[in-house]
Amino acid sequence: MLKQLENPWRGKGIEGLTAFPHSDASAVTQLLSQCPAHSETPLLELDDLAKHVGVARIYAKDERGRMGLGSFKALGASHAIARCASRKVSGEDWGTALSGHTFVTASAGNHGMSVAAGARVFGAKAVIYLSEAAPQSFIERLKTFGAEPVREGATYEDSMATAEKASVDNGWTLLSDSSWPGYTDWPYRVMEGYLAMAEEASRQIPEPPTHILLQAGVGGLAAAVAAHARATWGDAPEIIVVEPDAAPALIDSIAAGKVVDTEGPVSSMGRLDCKTPSMIALAGLARDANRFVTVGEDEVAAAIAQLAGMGAETSPSGGAGLSALLCGLELPSDARVLSFISEGPVDE
Repeated sequence: MLKQLENPWRGKGIEGLTAFPHSDASAVTQLLSQCPAHSETPLLELDDLAKHVGVARIYAKDERGRMGLGSFKALGASHAIARCASRKVSGEDWGTALSGHTFVTASAGNHGMSVAAGARVFGAKAVIYLSEAAPQSFIERLKTFGAEPVREGATYEDSMATAEKASVDNGWTLLSDSSWPGYTDWPYRVMEGYLAMAEEASRQIPEPPTHILLQAGVGGLAAAVAAHARATWGDAPEIIVVEPDAAPALIDSIAAGKVVDTEGPVSSMGRLDCKTPSMIALAGLARDANRFVTVGEDEVAAAIAQLAGMGAETSPSGGAGLSALLCGLELPSDARVLSFISEGPVDE
């Protein structure tokens, strides 16, 4: 069953949260134009799903092939690292621009992959801390990108604390996709990278959406897309943020009017299983989102199986936004929905 909360902060934001996500994608698209691995991902129209849930149109931005990493996360940390490399490169020797540099982070999988890929391109090293719940498949994939994966802690938050300590102890650069007081510059650049897919979707969609469904963990994807959507379409689209009910970081923080730590069991939506929101993401979504909902484990599992039969095969994390439509979220019959398939099917 869906839990829903109308956003009382819409349009004004939460007092005291003043670091907002960027909304202008021009710098990101200019940098990506220089990357030989970059190409636009497609926007799908899911007619069968639209008919099944009784809405006019459903469009899904398909991130399953993004830059060979299989996830929207390819746009985040890699973009932040490329920004760093652009300030340090000598001549055309991009491959050694960050030689001797080590990036460290915690990840539930795809963010770590983006850190590893970006570090390798520019000659840096990457150390990725993962919780005990992270699938072995991600460990093995990280190794193929030259990263050093380390299991540490029962939860993502435990891994993040260890990564932060390692950055201090070793003089490494902490590159998180979350943000907190005193730590905003790197996550700001990570979120800025996500604007590329929002910009692509806004050009590809044949008509403005009436509703935008955004899955969220710490909230980076949702906040970046929401900021771009408001800059592009104004107040018109209803923006709905979808989280696991096992990790209600954003909905509980919106209810409290501040960043709060939440508790819950390990979620099958592994990449969204984050118990504390990004401060920047919360600030942006408090201003830009209309509604927050949470979805249950069993309901999403059934929804993902249905989506696979409708041309949208993905993981519980990658399809959580779309899954809300199959888990009880009711929209008007004339709704034109924009959503995001944020990764391909994986072992969660």
